[in-house]
Amino acid sequence: MADLDLWKRRLGEVPDDVWDRTDLETLVLADNGLTAVSERIGALRQLRMLDLGHNALTRLPDAIGELVALRDFLYVHDNQLTALPASIARLTELRYLNLSENPLGHIPEAVCALTALRELRASGCALTALPPSIAGLRELRELHLRDNQLTHLPDELGELRALRQLDLRGNPLRTLPASLAALPALAKLDLRWTPQLEVPAWCAELAERGVLVYR
Repeated sequence: MADLDLWKRRLGEVPDDVWDRTDLETLVLADNGLTAVSERIGALRQLRMLDLGHNALTRLPDAIGELVALRDFLYVHDNQLTALPASIARLTELRYLNLSENPLGHIPEAVCALTALRELRASGCALTALPPSIAGLRELRELHLRDNQLTHLPDELGELRALRQLDLRGNPLRTLPASLAALPALAKLDLRWTPQLEVPAWCAELAERGVLVYR
């Protein structure tokens, strides 16, 4: 496996010769003060893992959708992203996506097309709602939504039959959909720091069947 780790090198921008490394399967560009990533990234067709976290990116290149071998991880957390390119929807093998600490305001529809996702992290993204299309993430095992502005959740969350962990800490939730009570794989539901939430009676039933419910 060809790996390139350029973590915390104070690069400011990605050296052009990185885009010539078409054999790369892992590329770490985290914590480099990057403000942009070249469309040339689309040439890295063998990438399985890409880390762009802890930079100053305001957008991702459309060519990121050409990285169809990307399956292990995509980290774009702690940037300044307000949107994602629609081409992200082509990453249908991707299993882990970290969007946390970006001012997105919503979960893009393109993310809901990533049907192989097992873990989605979108903490601290100023989310006010979740799209009903999140139900398409049928392989999702972990959903991390800490420190957003969610007051309610869609009933469609109950369709995530593989979901094991749901982290809702630090949201101004008022209600929870009853569909969550029927999630067959749920093992952990974190409701801490949600002072406005009136915990439904079925949470006790979850606890009785062995689900860890934190409140």
